[in-house]
Amino acid sequence: MPPTIVPSFLLYCYITGVTPGPANLCSLSTALRYGKKTALRQWRGIFFGYFIVSMGAVLITHLIGTVLNQYVKYLSWVGAVYILWLAWHTFHSSAYEEKENIHAPNFFTGMFLQFTNVKIMVSCTTALSCYVLPYTDSFWILLCVGLFLPLTGPIANLLWVYAGVSLQKLFQNHRKQVDVVMAISLVLCAVTLVVGH
Repeated sequence: MPPTIVPSFLLYCYITGVTPGPANLCSLSTALRYGKKTALRQWRGIFFGYFIVSMGAVLITHLIGTVLNQYVKYLSWVGAVYILWLAWHTFHSSAYEEKENIHAPNFFTGMFLQFTNVKIMVSCTTALSCYVLPYTDSFWILLCVGLFLPLTGPIANLLWVYAGVSLQKLFQNHRKQVDVVMAISLVLCAVTLVVGH
């Protein structure tokens, strides 16, 4: 990757990391409902899951190259369905929690979320295929960039965790309204994921 495109690459990483997506909205929701300790436990799973997805993207990008781009639209549809399921669950979460004892999110829920998070699959694959492959097909450079990527999305995700911690009192007073806004945000994520491809 030439030094002249590094600022563009870093801006891409920041924007994809900080914009709303399943992991960011779930981190915000977990922090609002359960507080910092539980949200950080889930965040560790999000980080680990992101790392695994990033390494998978390195291998796939190295082996298949830009041929993979034709399959991104199918992954987008699968991801959109999953995000709509998250939106449905978020919209109805207040009612479910009153009826039954729901377990708090943990490391494994954060990790599983990333394994089904098409946003980061597309983000990692795009970063590698647009910012690295046009300049080199070296596996080692792809690996270095792949090792860097988990330091972008999950670190930006911490902003959402701490926003949720800061807004926890507001959430307790306006829980249903916050659930509706979060669900609508997830639906918008699903729509833009499909419409963009």
